[in-house]
Amino acid sequence: MFSRRLTIERIDAAGLAQRCPIAQIDNFAMRNFTNDALFDDTLPIADGLMEVGLRVPLDHLAVAMEDWFRRKSYLAPGERLRITEVEAKQAPTQL
Repeated sequence: MFSRRLTIERIDAAGLAQRCPIAQIDNFAMRNFTNDALFDDTLPIADGLMEVGLRVPLDHLAVAMEDWFRRKSYLAPGERLRITEVEAKQAPTQL
């Protein structure tokens, strides 16, 4: 179900990246579980990390999450979010 892993970073006005705290990511995910079925397949796993299913559109997720973070004052003026899909670690092969 959660086949993709994303990094969620806050980019400040100087361009420096910092991982978003899991509490903020979780707040977004839990809120959207009741409001938008598109985000039912999201699972915050650590600071700056979220796993999502194949049906979660990353462009829509980025816009919705940045809007939510601004409304909750998690992002200061001049800051933005960067959401990047990363390759999942592959299981070691057995010999």
